[in-house]
Amino acid sequence: MADGKKIRITQTGSAIGRTDDQRATLIGLGLNKRHRQSVLDDTPAVRGMINKVRHLVHVDEEAR
Repeated sequence: MADGKKIRITQTGSAIGRTDDQRATLIGLGLNKRHRQSVLDDTPAVRGMINKVRHLVHVDEEAR
């Protein structure tokens, strides 16, 4: 997790039928509908959120 590194997160799965905490995690990542993308700093907190909903998102590493 290099300083200033960014990651692009794309939502690939629907939040329908998911638990409330998974829905809230998607919203916290800036996602709420399929195929939406969000570019965030690569931090341990963001990585933990991605890990929680890893079955609903796709992660692309981006060079700064």
